[in-house]
Amino acid sequence: MSIAIITGASSGLGRAFCLALKAQRRDISEYWLIARRTERLKELSLLLRPVKVRIFPLDLTLWQSLEAVRNALDKEQPEVALLINNAGFGLLGQVWELSPTRQRDMVSLNCGAVTALTPIALNHMHKGAAVLNVSSIASFAPTPRMSVYCATKSYVTAYTRSLRSELKKRGINALALCPGPMNTEFLPNAGITGQSKTFDRLPKLNPDKVARAALKAAFRGRAVYTPGAFYRLYRLVAKVLPQGLTMTFTKT
Repeated sequence: MSIAIITGASSGLGRAFCLALKAQRRDISEYWLIARRTERLKELSLLLRPVKVRIFPLDLTLWQSLEAVRNALDKEQPEVALLINNAGFGLLGQVWELSPTRQRDMVSLNCGAVTALTPIALNHMHKGAAVLNVSSIASFAPTPRMSVYCATKSYVTAYTRSLRSELKKRGINALALCPGPMNTEFLPNAGITGQSKTFDRLPKLNPDKVARAALKAAFRGRAVYTPGAFYRLYRLVAKVLPQGLTMTFTKT
């Protein structure tokens, strides 16, 4: 049995990944979908027919949720063809204004879940498999009023690059997907919509197109994929300019 594990699968980019995967990889016989919203996962499973779907309504900020995935893998012993670490969230605001608990949860989900779930899945992955970690253009330079989010995504990108190097001898690729803002629930949930002139002016990406291209990049052995010419240019600029200068025009 060859499976794909997708976290944050209930909406947005996670949902787009599932639909793109169905179209592109018919050799994967089962999807394990992880998210908190059970009803959304059930609705998605209907769209994915005839592919078999297993639903895990879990909060990945909790260690027992990660243990539940580990136990299911150990019991079923599937071959994991793809792990997509997509679950995550951001918050807009000054560090002292935001809830300390929510900021800690951001680190737990954006960094902790990736860190724990990846080795759990790798114990069941073989040559030709891939790990796709969803990072962000926010990983290229710090962004005031999104300090914690940017720090977590910098971690994801750096972690994925190192992981990719470690996995080369096993024939498994790791890709960091670094998209710009997309037309998903992320922006309103983060409190960004209508609250940041910077974000309001940025071109919005289509999550379906991003998902399709990112899957191809992951299985072609890419290390980092940034969709959109505008954001690829920003990635280059962020490499060249001092971060202090870059932050003057990334302020949100």
